[in-house]
Amino acid sequence: MSEFVVRGERIFAAHGGRGFDPTLPALVLVHGAGMDHSVWALQSRALAGHGRAVLAIDLPGHGRSEGEALASIAALADWLAEFIVAAGLSSAVVAGHSMGALAALELAARHPERVQALVLIGAAAVMPVHPDLIAAAAEEPAAAVAMITAWGFSAAAALGGSPAPGLWLSGGGKRLLERSRPGVLHTDLVACDAYAGGDTAARRVACPALVVAGGADRMAPASAGIALAAAIPGGRAVGLDGAGHMLMAERPDAVLDALLTIG
Repeated sequence: MSEFVVRGERIFAAHGGRGFDPTLPALVLVHGAGMDHSVWALQSRALAGHGRAVLAIDLPGHGRSEGEALASIAALADWLAEFIVAAGLSSAVVAGHSMGALAALELAARHPERVQALVLIGAAAVMPVHPDLIAAAAEEPAAAVAMITAWGFSAAAALGGSPAPGLWLSGGGKRLLERSRPGVLHTDLVACDAYAGGDTAARRVACPALVVAGGADRMAPASAGIALAAAIPGGRAVGLDGAGHMLMAERPDAVLDALLTIG
């Protein structure tokens, strides 16, 4: 585990249990709305074991990091650029999931010198959020968590479906969202809903980019992920049949392969 200081606030990052060595090929892993670094638990340890310097971060206001949740995708992108420098890196491979994918995409467009390659997981150029979900996140957080858990996992995952024996995927996802700080999930969802710059950002990406799409994703449909990859110069897409939105948990090996391939 490591801590870095960005804008005077302590920021937490997990490094896969091997320590962080900035001389190794570096990957920055960015979680989605209301989540934290733990969504990358399976990938971060494996990446560290494959000789990568891994930083699975908690964004401001999330997990163990200080500060308030940032209110826009553009603000997250600018913050990520500062984080990469604070970590002692000039650039890194950046992988993001859902909201984190939007932030990584915008980062590559706004600060190309900081991004060696992109992996966008469960992503689309636009990710509108249903008004009922936004309202629930503000007024009935438990209901919002239930909605995201129901929509975020595939049918197989909702019944169990964990590649790791003894784990319950949807139950674990629910608990992760439940422990987010008050107001954070609402702020994140509003930021995703308001983001309209994905197509423009995609056309400006100048590094290798891979979009990983779940065939049963109801939050960022595979067709939208494939379209996003097509909008990025030289972008590629990988589809995972039957997988929902929570790809790092549902298909950990496939996500790891994507990260190793590009990073």
